[in-house]
Formats: sequence, structure tokens, C-alpha cells
Amino acid sequence: MRSYLDFEKPVAELDSKVDELRAMAAGGTDISEEISRIEEKAALALGELYANLTPWQKTLVARHPQRPHFSDFINGLITEFTPLAGDRKFADDEALLGGFGRFRGESICVIGQEKGASTESRIKHNFGMARPEGYRKAVRLMEMAERFGIPVLSIVDSAGAYPGIGAEERGQAEAIARSTDACLSLGVPNVALITGEAMSGGAIAITTANRVLMLEHAIYSVISPEAASSILWRDGTKAQEAATSMKITAQDMLRFGVIDTILKEPVGGAHRDPAVMISATAEAIDAAFGELRNLDGDAIRRLRRQKFLEIGRKLG
Repeated sequence: MRSYLDFEKPVAELDSKVDELRAMAAGGTDISEEISRIEEKAALALGELYANLTPWQKTLVARHPQRPHFSDFINGLITEFTPLAGDRKFADDEALLGGFGRFRGESICVIGQEKGASTESRIKHNFGMARPEGYRKAVRLMEMAERFGIPVLSIVDSAGAYPGIGAEERGQAEAIARSTDACLSLGVPNVALITGEAMSGGAIAITTANRVLMLEHAIYSVISPEAASSILWRDGTKAQEAATSMKITAQDMLRFGVIDTILKEPVGGAHRDPAVMISATAEAIDAAFGELRNLDGDAIRRLRRQKFLEIGRKLG
């Protein structure tokens, strides 16, 4: 069943009316013209709504529970995927997953956050918030990928690293820093895809890539709007104002040079047509790796370093 956000209520009402008319039509009433008219009206309303989303509305879309997750992209993009578990130091982490497979026939290493799609799976994956062992697992996989000359794809969607006491005791900040350093040090191409929300160091730890792609309604920031609101105004109710001030949208990120490409989403968001979104993502990922395919390790590292130094110069 489709879930609607608060600002989508006008569209929800029209869609509900269409469902009622279809139920009547199933009973033998010929109202096909009326159904078509309301469907067109709903499509027009949805298009107008999504053409003028505020940063806060984009935040809500980025967090939509039906948005395609890591597992959806794996199923749609990667064949022969073999997940690997554990950081070889403490434990496995179910929030940050990874393994090896094939993308369009070529070997690839894939890492990313999985939020889960049901209550049970969300708890299992800790809502996509990784612990230190998740980032150490990511480092292990990246080092393995470099050893065998395999490119790395990161699929990013997380509200941030898990802030629990146990995670901090096991060196959360150190693990994030080492994962970020591993991304920067790779001698093989790496591409990051931001699919939903990419918050804090928990996202940066696997997003520091040669090419960063971002879905049209995704968000990227060092802190969530709610947390920024609490810190800056001592008032958690000003999240909408914070979202606008923080410049967290894909359009802001492209303007600042933080990302390289915005991937257009289906009208109404990626959750309305995941198959189309994943197909478009495949083309963009292929193009990004194609730009780096014939470069040696030193050139790949140099270009990545220049990319991030240039961000600092633009924002400095």
C-alpha cells in the first residue's frame, strides 16, 4: 500500500477518489472518463508539488520508508552477489553490509547501509546506523578490493553512525576516520551513490569517492536538521528552518561541488517507481566508472585528492 507524506494530502485525496471510482466501475458502472480525468488531475498535482519541494519536504522524501534501500539496489544492479560478514576484530554489523559480485559482467565490491523495510528488519539492521565494526568491515572489504584490483561502489543511506555508549567505547570516531582514509587511499576507482539521507560522519565514511552521485530528492549533511535545530536554537521544533539554512539538498551539493551528478527521480520520488530509478542508477554508475576505467592507481588517487581539495577551496 502506498504511503503518503503530510504535504502530499491533496494528491492522496485524488488517488483515494480514483480508488473509489474503480471499485464502482468493478460493479459494472461505466465511469472510465471520470476516472481518467481525476487521474490526470492527480498526476498534474503531483508534478507541480514535486517541482517546488522545500528543503524540508525533500528531507521527508529522502526518509520515505518505501524508498528503495541497499538490498533493492543489490537485487537490481548486482549479479552473483556474495555478502561478507565481520570485521575480524569484534563482530559483524547488520547496518553496514558489503560483499562482492558483478556489475554488468565486471567484478565489483559493494558496501552500503541497509535500513530495513519492516519493523523486524529495521531493528535487525539498526535503522541503517552502523557501529564501529561496520566501518571496520568496510575497511576490510576495501582493502580486499584493492588487493585484487576491483572497483568499489558505496550505496549511502543513513541517519548517521550509531551513537550508543557501546559504539563509543569501541572507538566509533576512530573507525569512521579509518574508513574515510581507506576511501581516500584506494588505488582502484570508487563511486558513491547517495540514495536517501546521508548524515554525519557515518555517511562520509563511505562517500569519499572519485565520483559522488546523488538522487534528486536525497539529502547530504554533517548533521540532521533536528539535531542542528537543537544545537543552534535550543529548540528541536525549528528543523524546517535548519534544513533550509544548512543547504542539504542535491541541488545545493552540486552547486558547491560536493557531488558530481544528480540523478532525476520519477515524478513523486524514487519510491513511486523503484524499478525505473534503479535502471537509471545503473546507467549513471556505469558512466562514472567508465570515466576512471583506464587510469592507474596513482592517477586515481591524485584525481580523488584534487576533487576534495577543490571542495575546500570553493567553500573556504
